[in-house]
Amino acid sequence: MPLMFIRDDITKLKVDAIVNPANASLLGGGGVNGAIHRAAGPKLLDECRKLGGCEVGKAKLTKGCKLPAKNIIHTVGPVWSGGKNNESKLLRSCYKECLRIAAANKFRSIAFPLISTGASGYPKDQALKIAVDSCSAFLKAHDMEITIVIFDRESFDIGRKKLKDIQAFIDDNYFDESRMWGYSAAVGTAFSTNEPFRLFRKKASNSKGKARSAHSSFPAIGGTCIEGIEAKLKMIDESFTEMLLRKIDEKGMTDSDCYKKANIDRKLFSKIRSNKNYHPKKVTAVAFAIALELDIDETKEMLLKAGFGLSNSSKFDIIVRYFIENGNYNIYEINEALFKFDQVLIGS
Repeated sequence: MPLMFIRDDITKLKVDAIVNPANASLLGGGGVNGAIHRAAGPKLLDECRKLGGCEVGKAKLTKGCKLPAKNIIHTVGPVWSGGKNNESKLLRSCYKECLRIAAANKFRSIAFPLISTGASGYPKDQALKIAVDSCSAFLKAHDMEITIVIFDRESFDIGRKKLKDIQAFIDDNYFDESRMWGYSAAVGTAFSTNEPFRLFRKKASNSKGKARSAHSSFPAIGGTCIEGIEAKLKMIDESFTEMLLRKIDEKGMTDSDCYKKANIDRKLFSKIRSNKNYHPKKVTAVAFAIALELDIDETKEMLLKAGFGLSNSSKFDIIVRYFIENGNYNIYEINEALFKFDQVLIGS
């Protein structure tokens, strides 16, 4: 997955580079900085002494020493002072410089902590937004796996109002289908839609502007009726891959527009494109529905092609529905909410 959130110890990640939220001296300190130096061993301090310190908003590179990560990118984040001293600009610069170094060295993976949110006091919600905005902007032009490492789930602040709204939506919609139907929700995810698949979902209008059923929109006999039915039947028979590629064309998107917006790895997309009968994971199918900005019925239709549905017994499904029904197709914001509610993230 190009951009993901995890709760883990950054010193234990096996990536091309981890980011160290250092102080200006680069000679160690407390918090994450101190933990990285301790885990990397004394050779890291020797390397850092040769760098001559680092300015706020800049970054410098060393080897990972004893860490599983091959390299360490050290960056100095701003100290929060109410937002009046260009803190946001400097914090954005930290991410930009780290990603620039990673790209210049052809790193394929990098892991960030939330820079400046420790002793520097940067508000976590604002720091998170800057991190996500900076990384997602970078991914529009680059292929790289970026991980944002969260120390604990409570520090992951998606906004109190949004959190309250999502929780209310879950409370209003959640019920345990397994008790009603007598099967495990985990096993019964496939085809557990709340509505039957409808061939003629949309309504047409007559000459007076009144709605009429889509069935009656075709003439009783004639070529138009046959062609319309054939088109509908062809759509039923198409595979997930065929539907995905058709939707990309209908939306006027390029392949790269779609897989980047879906937070999907390019290699996975190529694999899907080359296999007419590819069966994606549910999170992958949902990711494409979000990238294509499908409405809730279209999303169900796309999931059905992959053998899945949306269920009111799944918090993941309800959260996805919340964002679609509110017209919010920002996959990173959706993943922030899913992470907060301890759900699997969307993407590859």
